[in-house]
Amino acid sequence: MKFPPALLDEIRARVRVSAVIGRRVQWDRRKSVPARGDFWACCPFHNEKTPSFHADDRKGRYYCFGCRQAGDIFTFLVEKEGLSFPEAVERLAQEAGVPLPKSSAGDEEREARRASLYDVMEMAAAFFEAELQSARGSRARGYLSDRGLSASVQQIFRLGYAPDDRQALRSHLAQKNVTLEQMIEAGLLVAGEDIPVAYDRFRDRVMFPIRDMRGKVIAFGGRALASEAQPKYLNSPETPLFHKGRVLYNLDQARAAAHETSTIIVVEGYMDVIAMARAGFRNCVAPLGTALTEDQLSILWRMAAEPILCFDGDSAGVKALHRALDLALPMLKPGQSLRFALMPLGQDPDDLLKSEGQAAIKTVIDAAEPMIEMLWRRALQTNDRSTPERQAQFERALEEEVQRIGDPKVKQYYAADVRRRVASLFGTGEARRWRPRLPGMMRKVQPGARLRGRGWSAPKPWEVAEPPSLELKAHARKTQSRQAAERREKAILLALVNHPQLLDDFAESFAELDFLAPELDRLKREIIDIAALEASLDAASLRTYLDRKGFGPLLEQLDVDFRRLREWFVLPDAAASDVRTGFRQMVVLHRKTVTLVRELTLAEAALAEHPTDENLKLLNEIREQMRSAAGEEALIDGFGEDSGRPQGPVA
Repeated sequence: MKFPPALLDEIRARVRVSAVIGRRVQWDRRKSVPARGDFWACCPFHNEKTPSFHADDRKGRYYCFGCRQAGDIFTFLVEKEGLSFPEAVERLAQEAGVPLPKSSAGDEEREARRASLYDVMEMAAAFFEAELQSARGSRARGYLSDRGLSASVQQIFRLGYAPDDRQALRSHLAQKNVTLEQMIEAGLLVAGEDIPVAYDRFRDRVMFPIRDMRGKVIAFGGRALASEAQPKYLNSPETPLFHKGRVLYNLDQARAAAHETSTIIVVEGYMDVIAMARAGFRNCVAPLGTALTEDQLSILWRMAAEPILCFDGDSAGVKALHRALDLALPMLKPGQSLRFALMPLGQDPDDLLKSEGQAAIKTVIDAAEPMIEMLWRRALQTNDRSTPERQAQFERALEEEVQRIGDPKVKQYYAADVRRRVASLFGTGEARRWRPRLPGMMRKVQPGARLRGRGWSAPKPWEVAEPPSLELKAHARKTQSRQAAERREKAILLALVNHPQLLDDFAESFAELDFLAPELDRLKREIIDIAALEASLDAASLRTYLDRKGFGPLLEQLDVDFRRLREWFVLPDAAASDVRTGFRQMVVLHRKTVTLVRELTLAEAALAEHPTDENLKLLNEIREQMRSAAGEEALIDGFGEDSGRPQGPVA
């Protein structure tokens, strides 16, 4: 049986690759970061002791850096469990709650008809684009110009214009041999028993093509140009291609940016998405004129662990955020939540961009609050707390909200947080305990000064702002250590970009490293991604790929910095043997000073929570690795000779 691509996409959107593979492997707790959708394990396809198998929930893919096995949820069941492809689809569809189409003699005919509808929608999109540039589209071009949308922005989003003519699109498609039935099925015409002649659904509107995750046009949204036209925004009806509760506007273009930034932003409408893109936020999507649905939330969580909902600050925007809060509560999981941001009252992203610029939008996004804050604020705003009885009702209402959370661990932490907040609000329990001020918050009191109360007295110990010299020194050491680690991260990345052949031997150890700088970590992930796709890489093709992904300025700065610092062994002209020696030393040192420190912290916490022999053994293994002399700054015999350089340490 042939399965429609849209059906397979829907199953992939609902079933995480980590959930499928996690039934056959034990995820490595030290390397995996569930909040980012990153999971590591020993490969289920070949025997190994060090985890080199990587699953990425955001991409829905897995890859082994050892045996090069790769695929998605269907591939895994086929190759690991021996299922046929139809059996894998049937099992995962049942798990996802997606009904499979009933097999019949007309299946292939229906799929062919569906495929032809994609062609019809593409023809319609091209027609609207051409009309925007024609004489009839002058008013629409003026509207877009007034909104600050340049020609390049119009091309990126494939904006168009539907002429004020009841038969314009119908006549155009008929000339291309598109049948009337196809136009109606695609939602492009309005038809019915009481309508003698079917006519164009969209007229005198700026057109926004709506695309699926593969970039195929599946529907349209139209913004009326006439002020009296209703509704102002009109979407395509439900069709075999388009189900508005399962689609997000601009998702096809936002996916890559969401992966790069590890976040995705949800705004209210088409123009908001475009305004955010103009402000530099390419990781933006929007629902299609309705409240968010469970399917849309599931898609968002595949893109990022904590999507940001950014709506207008008016009552409608606040209500939309509250509806999303209610929808998300039962779906919360460890590391899977939402954040909320509100635009200033009376402004949408386009207004804010025009009045205050990109920095103002960034400020709004950076101030996004977690779900617990939104839950708490709503409770404060909607409950009277003027009497003890009403205070009790306020607390009970919050407890009932928390009980809606499905995951027991998340529910436990929410309940604890709510108890602390209630205690602080009403002045009860542990929130009333005195806590000394931090040194930076203490007021300075001069010796001999009169303090409040009777008579004279010496200042209390906590009232004197003594400089915490030991803390400052520890902070300085920590800062220096972080700076050294980030410099080493830069050197490791530049060495790989200039000498991609290092990945042949060091791909696994490189992928295991923890990078502290977010921008450098994103560059590292891009290199891993391209290495997974390309069997062999040269420096020129790797740089071209990274430049297309927006890393060109960063690479240029790294080149300048390391030539200025005379770190010759990471540069393109260094001998291969010296590059390998220096790279190996940097990787080992970075693992010891950064990755192992993080693993030690996690292992100590695991042992404290679960004092088992296994956790104790793991802790001792990490300590032994940290005691090892390997990776310390050292002078390596012969290092630099092949490149004609003097010997020197590798840090």
